Amino acid sequence: MHSNPRGSISHPSLSLLDRIFLSCNPFGFSSFPCVASDQATCHKLDSMPDPLLIESATLDDLPQLADLLYDLFSQEADFIQNRDKQNRGLRLILEQPSRGRIFVLRNGARIIGMINLLITISTAEGGFVLILEDLVIHCDHRSQGYGGRLLDHALDYGRKKGFLRVTLLTDKLENKARSFYEHHGFEQSGMVPMRYYFTKHE
Repeated sequence: MHSNPRGSISHPSLSLLDRIFLSCNPFGFSSFPCVASDQATCHKLDSMPDPLLIESATLDDLPQLADLLYDLFSQEADFIQNRDKQNRGLRLILEQPSRGRIFVLRNGARIIGMINLLITISTAEGGFVLILEDLVIHCDHRSQGYGGRLLDHALDYGRKKGFLRVTLLTDKLENKARSFYEHHGFEQSGMVPMRYYFTKHE
């Protein structure tokens, strides 16, 4: 086993990328965002009579997060609602911070909305980038600006941690969603997403 530079903690069962994130840039590269050591950031939204917080999700939030995704995927032609798969995917992110972040908008014990960021590397950008996988607000609380607050929080997180880009997919015909993201600074790309499903080719 290699020695641990700068007194970082060894994680022999994790990949090199995971150890880099968990030890908070042990090799001293300034281009590595230190994402695993940050504290759960809370932003209070004072405009509400009951305080709303934006903070990192925990494993205890899994049932409510899965409910939000179940509702989201009911509106998406490309995806199928499956609570087992949604729970499994969420758990994979929450259990390993080097894979991504899930931020929630919380009112006490109730989750009003969530945004999910996945971490990857772009050879085009030469560094770490984010994929915005899911942004969903509970159906009882839409059109009140909460989606924008969650997105702003996620973008602020990515900016402070040194990520170089955020990429997302949105419906081709959903002009409202496209306008929402463009309002927050996103630009349309000429790239066309394509998918290969291993289960369909077995």
